[in-house]
Amino acid sequence: MRSSRTARSAEVTSRTASSSSERSPLASPEELSAYLGIPLGTLYSWNHRGIGPKATKVGRHLRYRWQEVEAWLDAQTTDHDVA
Repeated sequence: MRSSRTARSAEVTSRTASSSSERSPLASPEELSAYLGIPLGTLYSWNHRGIGPKATKVGRHLRYRWQEVEAWLDAQTTDHDVA
């Protein structure tokens, strides 16, 4: 009985590890602030005003998906080669 429980536990652990490696990591506000080179307060202000990268609440914590941060940065890019 104990060995089958151990085998099931190993299987669940294996599935969880593989699915978590496929997910994009989430950035904390502190990590994103450092990445963008902006004050942490600016990031919180943007979130409150509904501008800036889209934040996701995980419990009571804000997190940012790197994919959405990159998409937001791409949208902020200006083209100065207009003739």
